[in-house]
Parts: sequence; C-alpha cells; structure tokens
Amino acid sequence: MEQNQQAGSSSAQGYPQPQTSFHQLLQQQHQQLHMFWTYQRQEMEQAGDFKNHQLPLARIKKIMKADEDVRMISAEAPILFAKACELFILELTIRSWIHAEENKRRTLQKNDIAAAITRTDIFDFLVDIVPREDIKEVVAAAPLGGEGAAAAGVPYYYSTMGATGMYVGQPPGMGWWGEEDGSGGFGGGGGGGGVEVVQGYGVAGDQPTAPAPPPGS
Repeated sequence: MEQNQQAGSSSAQGYPQPQTSFHQLLQQQHQQLHMFWTYQRQEMEQAGDFKNHQLPLARIKKIMKADEDVRMISAEAPILFAKACELFILELTIRSWIHAEENKRRTLQKNDIAAAITRTDIFDFLVDIVPREDIKEVVAAAPLGGEGAAAAGVPYYYSTMGATGMYVGQPPGMGWWGEEDGSGGFGGGGGGGGVEVVQGYGVAGDQPTAPAPPPGS
C-alpha cells in the first residue's frame, strides 16, 4: 500500500516535467535566433567591404527595374536589397530547420518552410506563395494554442513555437554561434553569413547536414 502511494507521489511529482522541458526548448530556440541576429548586427556595423556580395547585384537591379515607375536606381539600393534578401533567406532557413528537427528529420522539406511561414506573423505575405497542400498539412498538424502574434515588446523573431520537438544543437560552421565573450558579443568566425552559413543547416548543395541525434535515439 505504501509502495503504491510512493509510486503515485513520484508520478505526480514528475508530471510537470514535460511542460518545463518544453519551455526550456522554447528558450533555447529563442536564444539561437537572438544570437543569429546579434552576430548579424555586429557584422553589419563592422562591415567595410561592400564589393563582395552573396547575391548578384545585377540580377537584383534587373528585378527592381521591372517596375515601370522606377526610372533610376542608386548604386547603394541593390546593395541593401542584397543584404536584406540574404538575411531573409537565413532566418527562414533557421526556422524551417527547427521544424525539421522537431519531426526528427535531417532533410529540409517544403512543409518545413510552410510551417516556418505559418508560425511567424512577419511571413504572412508568403502564405499564398507556399503550396496550398503544405499549408493545410501544417495547419492540421499544429496543436491548439499555437503561435500567434509575438508578445508585446518582443521582436518578431522571438515569437513562440507552436509545437514541441527537439532542441536544435549547435550547427557546424556557424560563425555567429559561439560563446559570449567579454565585450558582450558572441565569438566565432564565419564571414558574410551567406551560403556557407546556410550549409550548417543542411540545405546548401542539396547535401543535408544536421547536428548529431541525441543519445539513445
């Protein structure tokens, strides 16, 4: 009888642990995105070379000129667009890879991108671009009480994840992923933060790479 009571007591004490682990997971994912943007801001503030870009400026300028109302384009405009597109691709890749990890996959798929879009309010303009079947699958699989708008006073990249899953470990080759140094920044190499950074998330060159699975999996 006493053993049953002790077993019930230990079971009750262990019940809240999954919720605690879920909150820890969210904090770790938020920290990952925060470190990414911290590194990118520091890199842009210290940037001195504006001649090398991850995306072709000529192609960007051609797209800009597709608007008939645009008569002239300054030399700085395509440079800013190139950096903005690079950051957009990087963040969407990070959010998509988090969803792939939650589903214990090592290959980034279309439905991962769809999930990242539906979870993040700032990406709402892409809902009609992503294949509709992927959106339906993501919405059907999303639990109740999923992510809505980000909390007041919190940047949009801090928005809450709507599904439980695995913590994305430190990806290889991430220049912005390092231990905090004494200056308040984050150490690590990696220049430019372009395609080489994306390689750490298993999408560049169609050769997926991912952090090693947790022990016991």
